[in-house]
Amino acid sequence: MKKPTDSREPPNGRRHAMLCALSCAAAPLAAMGAQEDRPVPAGPVVWRGLTQKQLDQAFDQLAYAPNSQQVLHRYRSRSDDVAGRLVAPQRLQYGASASEFVNIYRTSRPNAPVHVFVHGGAWVITDARDYVFLAEMFVNSGVHFVIPDFASVKDLAGDLVALARQVRESIAWIARHASTFGGDAKRLHFSGHSSGAHLLAVALTHDWKTEQGIYPDGFRSALLLSGIYDLEPVSLSERSSYVRLTDKQVVAALSPLQNASHFACAATVGHGSLDTPEYQRQSRALVDALIGSGRKAQLIKAEFYNHFEQLETLGNPYGTFGRAALDLIRTE
Repeated sequence: MKKPTDSREPPNGRRHAMLCALSCAAAPLAAMGAQEDRPVPAGPVVWRGLTQKQLDQAFDQLAYAPNSQQVLHRYRSRSDDVAGRLVAPQRLQYGASASEFVNIYRTSRPNAPVHVFVHGGAWVITDARDYVFLAEMFVNSGVHFVIPDFASVKDLAGDLVALARQVRESIAWIARHASTFGGDAKRLHFSGHSSGAHLLAVALTHDWKTEQGIYPDGFRSALLLSGIYDLEPVSLSERSSYVRLTDKQVVAALSPLQNASHFACAATVGHGSLDTPEYQRQSRALVDALIGSGRKAQLIKAEFYNHFEQLETLGNPYGTFGRAALDLIRTE
């Protein structure tokens, strides 16, 4: 059944602006090349042997993904195409603010597992509809697919704690209400990309039983793609211009690397081989921290994919991360 026209569709100008915000969160850099050959900028070292310029570049995808605009526009184009084939989602509110909704793409299978995807966008992008292209594979495989909407950290005055709370509340709502849309609350699977992987990892280190009254035994797996798991370098980087990270306790609480022993489920951590070196380092470090804490974890690398391209494989049953996501559901 074709999805009816949605009056909330943003005008083309706004859609273009949102895509630009995602790929232009940091200042543009020189064209991609061998990082070892890049001249070392002068200046004092601010973190792990990096100068301020080098640290800012460590969280900028543009030098490593010169085709970012094409890929982001492809997200939107493919999402429009998939939305025309799927039944319109149930859009239900999980919190009090206008940004707190879940978008549920239902499968016909009764009491089906649920896959929750937390989208990225430098903690700034708010429109989950750019990621609808991921839903079709899950729905056709007998899995409900849910995408939460949440605020931009800029709209929250840089408060990343408040943004993390929204994502956590969306997961709590799904866990409590899965049966109302035909889902099995004992079979909840998760994935997140970029800043969405960070927000998901923070949520999964939460004390669910004490603070939410939810037993996380229904949380079966998490697929974390190219996230930031250590906020200390972020707090020293250009991103601190719009994210408040001056409180060391907040930085620690929002750094999954420091809270790996509390992780609620098995984790598969992935990144592209063309991701920035810092994103790759943090992915490896998270797997090491999880395994060192007695948690089940593995690392998957998508060869020859950059930060943006790798996400497209999550919507493909034969792609690196799509295959991984379905395998996690089949083998639960």
